[in-house]
Amino acid sequence: MEAPAPTPRPDVTTTEIVGGPEPLVVGLHEYDEAWPATYRDHEQRIRRAVGALPVVVEHIGSTAVPGLAAKPIIDVVVAVPDVTDEAAYLEPLLVAGYQLRVREPGHRLVRTPERDVHVHVYEQGTPAVDAYLLLRDHLRADDADRALYEQTKRALMTRQWDDMNAYADAKTSVIEAIKHRAHARRAGGRGA
Repeated sequence: MEAPAPTPRPDVTTTEIVGGPEPLVVGLHEYDEAWPATYRDHEQRIRRAVGALPVVVEHIGSTAVPGLAAKPIIDVVVAVPDVTDEAAYLEPLLVAGYQLRVREPGHRLVRTPERDVHVHVYEQGTPAVDAYLLLRDHLRADDADRALYEQTKRALMTRQWDDMNAYADAKTSVIEAIKHRAHARRAGGRGA
């Protein structure tokens, strides 16, 4: 007799931002050749923490794009089998020294106490993971969109941001336009 399929756990239904809104206090820095090594250190730390759990770990965000100015915060995306199974990944990440910042439907964010590494956790197969990788890879390959994105960030950094999330939201229209072009490039490259 087959064992019954496990009952899916319900996900959270609200957004919890631990500690509330935070002002944006770091500015843009020129690309730093040390960023990929910092990412690799955290990739190993994450993999050690979750042990045998099959995860995908990728460097995302501006620090993953050579030549792009960025806030000196390494962004990492981790795709786990089940985002609701926090015992399998969240607890081990907290033990490894990361701190919970955001818990929201389909997404968890932990970061270092120094706030210089943000780890975004999603479930495997979630479109958000593909979107991060599509944007990263497009910015690595497209000089014009990389320059546009940097100009946008530089213009936004001339303002004061009492909430780091508001700064991120202000970039959304430019990011969406770049992702649209990235999707078109990907579709045009298939079968070519």
